[in-house]
Formats: sequence, C-alpha cells, structure tokens
Amino acid sequence: MSIIIVDDNTTNQIIIKAILNKEGYQDLKIASSAMELYDMLDIDNACTAETNVDLILMDMMMPEIDGLEACKRILQVERYKDVPIIFVTALGDSNKMAEALDAGASDYVMKPINKMELLARIRSSLRLKREIDWHKERDMQMKTKLELAKKVQRNVLSQPINDDQITVSAVYQPSSELAGDFYAWYRIDQSRYGVILLDMMGHGISSSLVCMYISSVLKDTIMRITEPDLVMHELNRYMNQLYKKEELLNYYFTAIYMVIDTDKKIIEYVNAGHPPGKVLTGGDELLLTEGCCAIGLFENIDIRKGTFAYEGQMKLFLYTDGLSEALGDNEEVKLHLLVERLRGEEVCEHTAIVSDFLSEFNNESQKDDICVVMITTKER
Repeated sequence: MSIIIVDDNTTNQIIIKAILNKEGYQDLKIASSAMELYDMLDIDNACTAETNVDLILMDMMMPEIDGLEACKRILQVERYKDVPIIFVTALGDSNKMAEALDAGASDYVMKPINKMELLARIRSSLRLKREIDWHKERDMQMKTKLELAKKVQRNVLSQPINDDQITVSAVYQPSSELAGDFYAWYRIDQSRYGVILLDMMGHGISSSLVCMYISSVLKDTIMRITEPDLVMHELNRYMNQLYKKEELLNYYFTAIYMVIDTDKKIIEYVNAGHPPGKVLTGGDELLLTEGCCAIGLFENIDIRKGTFAYEGQMKLFLYTDGLSEALGDNEEVKLHLLVERLRGEEVCEHTAIVSDFLSEFNNESQKDDICVVMITTKER
C-alpha cells in the first residue's frame, strides 16, 4: 500500500510517518512541496506509466503552490484521477474545507492530528480506492471480452461473392460494440444461392448472442431445407427454444430470406416483418413484401412465399430498419437516390458511397445498426 506524504514541515512529516509505520503502513514516500510531488509522479510526461500510489496525504498551506492547486493539477491527469487525496491542515475555515472537497479531495483531517481520526479516514479512502480499482479491472476485462466477441461476430459474416453468375456484398455499420444485424449467403448448388438479412431485437450483448445462436444453425438449415417458407419455419422453431415463461419478452428478429436461381431466373423469398427489399429489373422496381410476421414472436406462424421471375440483369437492394431511421423524413426519395448511386458503382466502392450518403442526409448520431446488402445477377 503506497502512500505519499506531502508537507513542507519536517516535524509534520515525521509525526505522520511514525503514526502510519506503527499501524503497519511501510511503503511511504515524502515530498516537501507540490513541485517535488509533481516530479515524483512525473505528471508532465503523458507517456509515463502510472506511478504506484494508492493515497496522497497533503498539507493545505505550502509555499509556491498550495494544496488546492496541487490537488486540481494531479486529478486532471488521467492516470491519477482516481487516487484519493486527504488534506491534513491547520485551517479551520469551513469555506476552505468546502473548496478542498470541490477540488476533488476525498477527505480532510485537522491539525493537531488525532491519530485515530487520521487512520479511520485513511482506511475509508483506501477502501474506496480498492473498489474503484476493482471496477476498473472488471471494466478492462469486459472490454477485452467484448472486443473478442466483436471479432468473432464479424468473422462469421459472409464474405462478398463475385463469380460468373452473381455479385453479393454488404455494408455494415453497427451502432455499438456488438450488433443485432446479421447477414449470410451460401451457394446451394451450381445455379442457386441462399441469401438472408436479419435484424435481431435490440442490440448489444443479448442480441449478439442470439445472432450467434442463429448463425450456428443457419448454414445447415439453408443447405438442408432450402425452401424459403420451410427455412423460416425451422428458424422460428429454433427461436422458440429460447422462450421462457418467466420472461416478459421473448427474442425475435425480422428478416428477408431468398433463394436466387440464376439459371431459371427466378427468386423465391419470404419477408418476415422486415423492410421490403427493392428489386430493379429492366425499368421496373418491385418490393419484396410477401411473407409473415417476425420470427420468434409466436410458436406457430402462417408463411406466404413470394415468387417472381426476371429477365436480363437483376439488381436487388436489401436493408435493415436502421437505415430507414437514419434517413428520417422523405425516406423513399432518399432510398431511391442511394440505390441510384450504388447501381453503377463497383462493389469496392459501396461502403464509401453508403457512408458518404448517410453523412450527407443524417445529422444525428446513429441509434441503430445499419446494414445494406446488394445483389447483382450477371447476364450469361
């Protein structure tokens, strides 16, 4: 337990050190002025690692720089902002004591020093410091775990496809460390591709964990079942396994899942309560609206599969409701502008285009995850 005693009076230094030594505190350092304390802490060097100090006992009245100014200066340094400072002073002015506490001091002791009072206030301040250090350590561990979880979550997202039949890519802007949006696509056979975009309820740790749960069963479900309505029934079954009667709210997600057959030029899909995707084929623009309610809300759901055929090249634009919220008023007009900007650009440019577009039309901070998936079939 490291304690620094700051006092310009040698007698006071000896008295305080003797009291603390007798009580078992051995790691004691002495500074005779604020400047000497600054040098000891190396507060002007931002690159210096934190000096091992758990408590500072400081005189209020010192030459050149008084205790109040020194207290403010030390607590402004990030690595020392949680170090408790106890003033040991002969001043009985209540205004000065209030000023000391306002400066960030954790406590004060009046001179002449009462041994029992001094030790009690030291123990109280050190308990608080241990609590703060414990929470800081827990926060650091949590940040490390969240960073790992974020990397795992990003790594399970599908990589872009650009083959002789189709191009599929995504732009993802999560609103927090762990997000609730998820996308995936798989080549089912020579000409069929399964693509899904989903938006889990909420965002953060719980929604991320449910996303990971769904992602763990998604590939097998799509490759084994394939049909959009049957896949959604199976995902609904998985989601209902998470339901607990004692919980007031069960987990659910909105989604669009589709199977694109590039040989037959047919798309079969289900929209489960999700914003409708836009299909651009020839001069037409179609909306993907057929489907059902969100997945996980009910044990049994009625699902309607949508089907449409296209000719020539087809472009498809899917997005989560975070994009709608970010665009605000005149959403349809803005979506049309975004689609037009994306239409003729290379896949590698899509992220920059979406980011620039959001910066142009959204003046508020992002409140929800934003995901945009773009699909283009190729003429053969």
